Formats: sequence, C-alpha cells, structure tokens
Amino acid sequence: MSQPNQFSLLKQRRFAPFFWTQFLGAFNDNLFKTALVVIITFDALSWTTMSPSLVTNLIPGLFILPYVLFSATAGQLADKFEKSGLTRFVKWLEVAIMCVAGIGWVTHHLWLLIAAVVGMGVHSTLFGPVKYAYLPQQLKPEELIGGNGVTEMGTFVGILMGEVLGAVLVVQQPHGLVLEAAATICVAALGLAAAYRIPHSPAPAPDLKISWNFVGESIRNINFSRKNRTVFLSMLGNSWFWFYGALVLAQFPVYAKDYLHGDHGAFVLLLTIFSLGVGSGSLLCERLSGRKVEIGLVPFGSIGLTVFGIDLYFASLAFHANVAAGVHLDAFALLAQHGMWRILFDVLMIGMFGGFFIVPLFALIQLRCDPAHISRTIAGMNILNALFMVAAAGLAIVLLGQGLSIPQLFLVTALLNAVVAVYIFSLVPEFLMRFLAWVLIHTIHRVHVVDAERIPAEGAAVLVCNHVSYVDAIVIMAAAPRPIRFVMDHRIFKLPLLGWIFRTARAIPIAPAKEDPWLMEKAYVDIAQALHEGELVCIFPEGQLTRTGDINDFKGGVAKIVERTKVPVIPMALRGLWGHLLSRNHDNVFERVFRKGLRSRLALAVGTPVAPQDVTPEDLKRRVAGLRGDWK
Repeated sequence: MSQPNQFSLLKQRRFAPFFWTQFLGAFNDNLFKTALVVIITFDALSWTTMSPSLVTNLIPGLFILPYVLFSATAGQLADKFEKSGLTRFVKWLEVAIMCVAGIGWVTHHLWLLIAAVVGMGVHSTLFGPVKYAYLPQQLKPEELIGGNGVTEMGTFVGILMGEVLGAVLVVQQPHGLVLEAAATICVAALGLAAAYRIPHSPAPAPDLKISWNFVGESIRNINFSRKNRTVFLSMLGNSWFWFYGALVLAQFPVYAKDYLHGDHGAFVLLLTIFSLGVGSGSLLCERLSGRKVEIGLVPFGSIGLTVFGIDLYFASLAFHANVAAGVHLDAFALLAQHGMWRILFDVLMIGMFGGFFIVPLFALIQLRCDPAHISRTIAGMNILNALFMVAAAGLAIVLLGQGLSIPQLFLVTALLNAVVAVYIFSLVPEFLMRFLAWVLIHTIHRVHVVDAERIPAEGAAVLVCNHVSYVDAIVIMAAAPRPIRFVMDHRIFKLPLLGWIFRTARAIPIAPAKEDPWLMEKAYVDIAQALHEGELVCIFPEGQLTRTGDINDFKGGVAKIVERTKVPVIPMALRGLWGHLLSRNHDNVFERVFRKGLRSRLALAVGTPVAPQDVTPEDLKRRVAGLRGDWK
C-alpha cells in the first residue's frame, strides 16, 4: 500500500495552520533582519560609524541573546499552557514589535531597530518550544520525519523569501524604508490570523509551577536532558549545526561584497542557494529514511558539511584571484564569471547536507525525550543553540580581528565540524553504526519492508527471524524504526568490521551450552534485563546460518526467554539474501556477484505478534516460513 506523501499534511488542520504560522514568523524575522544587514553593509555611513563587519556579526548575536535569557521560562510556559492560545499571544507580540521597528525605519533610528531585533529574538524564543513540542503531539511517529522535513523546508523557504524581499525592498528609492516597515507589519498580521486556526493542543503539565529564576531553571533543564544521553548529545549536535550555520551565514554580506565583488544581489543569490539546499535536504530526509527516524543520516550530513565547506574555501580563493579589483558585479554578471558555479554548488551542498544533519536530530529528540518534559527539553536545546551562536559570533569577530579572511573562516569552520563530528560519534556510536547500516541498504541493496508497523514503537518484544547471512542483523537494524538488541553467536564478535558494529549496537553474545555454559546463561540474563527495560530483542532461533537456503529447525531458546519474561514474540522473514557473498551459498563467488549485482532487491516481512503463552519453536518456524515464501 502506498504511503501518504509528507505534503498531504498541508491539507490537514492539525498541521497546516501551524505550518503557515511558523513559516510567516521565519519569513518576517528575515524580512526585517536582512533589510537591516543590507542597509548597514551597503549604506553604512548614513546609519553608523561602526565597521559593517562588526555590525553584521553583532546583529545575529543580539537576536539570539534572548534565547539565553528566556528559553527556560519559555519551555515552562509551553508545557504549562495550551499551545494554540500561547501561539496567539506570541503573534500579538510580533505585531507590536514590528510596529516599533516601523517607527525606527521611518525615523532613521538605528538603535530603535536594534531594539526590535532583540524583541524578535524574544518572539522566537517564546515560539521555539511551542513549535517543536506541537509536532509530536499532533503527528504519528511515522509522520515525524516528514512533518519535521516539511517544517524545516518551510522555515528555510520563509527565511529565503524574507531575505530576498528584505534585501530588495530596503534599497528601493525613495520609499524603501517605508515599504519595509509596512511589509513587516502586514506579515505579522497574517501570522496572527493563521495562529487563530491552530487546533487545541492540551498542555502536558498544566500543574507545573513556573520558576522565574532563568539561570537556575536553565541549569535544571539542561541537567534533566543530560539524564538521557542520546537526547542530550543530539541537542549538542543540533546546537553545533547552528554554530556552523551562524558562522557561515553571518559572513555572506561582506563575502559577497569584498570577495565576490558583487552588489546586494550577490548576497541575495548566496542566501537563495543556501536556503534551497536546506529545504531540499530537509524534504529528502523522509525519502532517504523510509518514513522512520533514521539517525544514520546525521553522519552523512556531517561529512557533507566538512567536504563542501573545505571546497568553498578553495573555490573562493580561485574566484577572488581571477576577478579584477574594484569591479562590482550584479548577480547575473557573477553567474558568468569563471568559478562562480563551483561556489554556488558548494553553498547548495552545505545547505542540503545541513538538512540531512538537522532533521533526524529534531525527530530523535522529539521521539525519545519524556513527553511531559518535551517543551522544556526544546527550551534547553534553544539555550544551547543560543550559547553556540553567541560563541560563533564571538569567534568570527576575534578571528577576523586577528587578520583571517572570510574564506579562511569557512575553512576553519569546516575543519572544526570534522573534529566535533568525530567526538560526538565516538560518544554515541549508534549514529555511526546506523550510518553504516543505512549505506548498506541504500547502495548495495534495496530493502522493502512489509508491515513494518507490526514492530512496536515502544515496549518490550522478542523478534525472531530466519538466519541467511552475516549481514542479516544489519539489514533488520536499518529497516527497524527503533534500536534492537541482537543475540549473536560470540564468534561473530571476532570479525573486524562486523564485530565492531555489533558491539556498538550492544548485541548480546551467546555460545552453545556445551561450548561455554557460563556465556550462555549470561546471555539469557542480559536478554531478560533488556526486555525488562522495555527494549526489543532479536534472536535467530536456527542457531546458525543456513547452508542450503532452507530454514533449519528452531531451537528451544526462544521458549525459555518467553517463559522468563512473558513478552510477545514477533516473527519476521528475510527474503533475497541467499546467495549473498556473506551467506554460506557454495556457488562460484563471481557467479554470485553478477547474479545479485549492485542494488539487489531484498525484503523483510513482519508477521503478527504471538502471545507468550502460545509460543512454540515449531509454530514460530511455520510462521517465518510462511512469511518468507519461496523467495530465498
């Protein structure tokens, strides 16, 4: 049965009004901020005596300062109060702030505009926890990746449109400032109208007592999130993305002017390409992940951020050396310059791989954190985001002050990304392990999962499957919507790459009783503990790889496990792996390679759960054989 497209959510009231509210908010933020940055960069002398580079790094820092001060309070408010009403309050605040900004534009008052920047930072701070806590409340788990992808796409398209319109409106003579003021107020009013269509979303913790001590509450939020290691490190990964993005994007105005020798249209072109990259990457996440939270995309995204960040440095040097000093080019003239398409491709890829990086992290945080604490978790993440972005602005100011060029700053950022990625993935190897599994089923194999929804989204269960090859567990791991503890023959752990993957996946080693009775008993204890903690455990009851392609008799271990733990058993069957290079098929190796070929088709069929009192090895074998059919 075909799955509904992620864009179908835009036709549903549980998602569409929320989407347009956040889209218009992102649009207005950037309609305002970009106009201010452009006017400071290209008309600095009529507004301030400060360096344009200093001001363009200062404005993003001031915008995210409220995240540090008010995120803890915002998270509590989002958990305590119903979300649609809270959203309407935030949008009324946006209307008021844009009216203040309008006065600043008309009176040519820079510090009034900077005050509005801080005000929009407050607006975004209050809306952030509501935004990401609303999605898991309204969407099913299998819709989270698609919903987050559409939301991130909408956010960056809104950013793009706001940046383009802001850069175009503000330079229109003689009425550009008035047009900018009117546009921001109108967009704020449209966002308010959309907010009144958002459906009722109950508060998860209505009895929560608000603590106004933002320092103490911020520390408590972060400490609470640290109890869930995967969630906390996902928060750090998310914050690192905003560090990377803030460091790169803040340089675009001066980079466009001084290194590309362009006008404000060159700046708009860079923003357009970057935003299209993030939007397309965010949308591709659902297709690449198979409608589940696939954290294997995170290392993939991180690799791209480093590779194309480094290439942007070299592309910038080559371009700058080939353009005569004193030349000023518009966007169309830039496109005709040798090397410009390489720069634009790098910017597009940085945005796209950024989408691959951030969307699964958002979905993972939403799925795995405590539902009653989700807004405060998001608030804690926003605090970290703010601190990282302030650090990015500070680092940029320091490094540029020490004489580094903007292309060199791009290079430093890309290299830092590689160091941070290695650090995070060493702390949580699940990311890298899922990446390897994801690569396997998207390069060498094409895996179709039948009735994947029968694997429970939460709670303990035992999965049983036929055993065809050494990569069975990796295929199941990549196809499953949540982590699985595999029970594996202890000898597999001695294999160089597979052993590392299975140890990282916290697989449980087991040995026959006649070979190592202590290890066998320990395996049963570890299995019972994992099931007691609500995890999924997968075993291969045949006890060994098939040598003929047929399913061997199931051993009695599964009955022993169920007798101890009383959890349901879910039969599964792998189809198409017989003949794989890592199976025990004795046909000629070259024949097997060409017979299967690259992108060979596989399937994983999931059966209906079997109650613990009905479990027998014979019945489970019959069910698995029926699921597999004749396709070995």
